[in-house]
Amino acid sequence: MPIRRRRSWELPESAVTPEATYLSRRNLLGAGVGLLGVAGLSAALSPFADAAPAVGDPANDPTRDLYPAKKNPAFTAGDRPITPEEISGNYNNFYEFGSERSGYQIADVAARMPRRPWTVKIDGLVEQPREVGIDDLIRAMALEERIYRHRCVEAWSMTVPWTGFPVKDLVAYAKPLSGAKYVRFETFMNPEVALGQRRFIYPWPYIDGLSMAEANNDLAFLVTGIYGKPAPNQFGAPLRLAVPWKYGFKSVKSIVRISFVAERPVGLWEQVQGREYGFWANVNPEVPHARWSQASERDIGTGERRPTLIYNGYGEEVAGLYKGLSGEKLFM
Repeated sequence: MPIRRRRSWELPESAVTPEATYLSRRNLLGAGVGLLGVAGLSAALSPFADAAPAVGDPANDPTRDLYPAKKNPAFTAGDRPITPEEISGNYNNFYEFGSERSGYQIADVAARMPRRPWTVKIDGLVEQPREVGIDDLIRAMALEERIYRHRCVEAWSMTVPWTGFPVKDLVAYAKPLSGAKYVRFETFMNPEVALGQRRFIYPWPYIDGLSMAEANNDLAFLVTGIYGKPAPNQFGAPLRLAVPWKYGFKSVKSIVRISFVAERPVGLWEQVQGREYGFWANVNPEVPHARWSQASERDIGTGERRPTLIYNGYGEEVAGLYKGLSGEKLFM
């Protein structure tokens, strides 16, 4: 009888954080003032309270017939419970719509952002730059469901079932030239809806990137859905990045531009505070953030505090990417 050895990152499906748990976090947040000076921003958002039904409703997504996608059994949850959607869906760092510590619902505000029309520009060092509609791009790819751990730099974690396609499939679709060393991801700009983008303390739009080797790793994933359906806006719809061995700020949301470049991109948080938020940002319990420890993390679904794993438990799959590179900068 063949014996199957579970890989270090595998989690049982029963461990995925339930969808409902994920959506309720915002209801637990206080109304304190955060880094964005949210008192004024919250007041500016008040007109949305009586707004018309959300234009970003995933139930109206033109690709909803593609969900639920087939589950990829190679990416399971092991012994971690899936975070309920009602918790994860209200536990979102999405500074375009406000601070994580603000006194209003990021999910509610993000729902006002139109999902269509939406195009993605693919440019830079590619054979043929193009701009493609999101529906055409999604239907050009083979969607699958993967259960991933997600580890925030703020020392909280969740486990969710993403739907999407590998970044390497997008790389093949783009046909980059040999001079491309990095992939740069850029988010949307819509300050009429994303009022956080009106605050000039951040260098909008949000950008970040991966090396070509990271982009072609099997784990790097472009997300279009979650919990077996098109992703709600607060998760970064209609297209976001998921790189589970890195801190969450690397997973760019609501992408409108993917560029293949020769020079290493400098992400928004690296521009703001490069000593705390570097390019590599690989999870490591032994390298603390400048203001807190990374040795443990809090599961937002269960409330359990557990030890942080190197590379978030995905070391077998990604450690080889960094041979010849060393030092704390790999984990910042």
